[in-house]
Amino acid sequence: MDWKNFQALLSGVNKYSTAFGRVWLSVVFVFRVMVYVVAAERVWGDEQKDFDCNTKQPGCANVCYDYFFPISHIRLWALQLIFVTCPSFMVVMHVAYRDDRERKHTAKHGDTKKLYNNTGKKHGGLWWTYLISLFVKTGIEGSFLYILHHIYDSFYLPRLVKCHMAPCPNLVDCYIGHPTEKKVFTYFMVGASGLCIVLNICEIIYLVSKRFVRIANKVGSRNRNMAVRQDDYKDPINNSNVSLLKRNLKDQPPSFRTAMKPSHRLSGLKLEDKIRASAPNLSSSK
Repeated sequence: MDWKNFQALLSGVNKYSTAFGRVWLSVVFVFRVMVYVVAAERVWGDEQKDFDCNTKQPGCANVCYDYFFPISHIRLWALQLIFVTCPSFMVVMHVAYRDDRERKHTAKHGDTKKLYNNTGKKHGGLWWTYLISLFVKTGIEGSFLYILHHIYDSFYLPRLVKCHMAPCPNLVDCYIGHPTEKKVFTYFMVGASGLCIVLNICEIIYLVSKRFVRIANKVGSRNRNMAVRQDDYKDPINNSNVSLLKRNLKDQPPSFRTAMKPSHRLSGLKLEDKIRASAPNLSSSK
């Protein structure tokens, strides 16, 4: 398998990942892919040749090896690495789809209006794609750990196994090559897989909590705006639209009655002054 091309494909995922996603990618490359390529493949090598039974019965060693090792650790880990990194390509493909839509929209309408401010920003459908990819990766990791646990009895590799499968003439002893070394690498790969599961769960919690905080902030700002509007338009005592009526009266032009009221009052005052001035002062004549 060409792991260099595999690494080049996954390097694009790093641009659209969160901090937890970048740590997960580093763990996958450093603690799993590098260990797999550099050490694990050499430790396992040709397992069937290292599987030795104390009988020369033709076919007995092959049958016993197939019974105790239905699938090799090294091939199971290769499948696990391939399947667990495939959901990350869902995010890359979604971003490529957004880029294609943005390019077509720009060619049709110009640069005046854009469909996306940032095609790689995790909003809308891309957020759901990213979250689903995390759930799928976590499920794949858990499934492969269960398969490994079920097949190899709690990830344990004994030095000696006893086989009684046909065509073995009787109960034969079979010895596994490099059992301690294989056990160490098995526990290491299982631990790295468990760490990746923890990182995926932390990233899911981070994304969901961040989404809830954003929604709560939007709801809070909306409620504050509604409260301000209610304070502007309603009287707190009798819960009537007094301020709204006052605002409407200020905005409306003056009517005929309101315009003529001050003039009537002024003319009445002037007429009263004239009557007082023309009346004789009887008190002074006495």
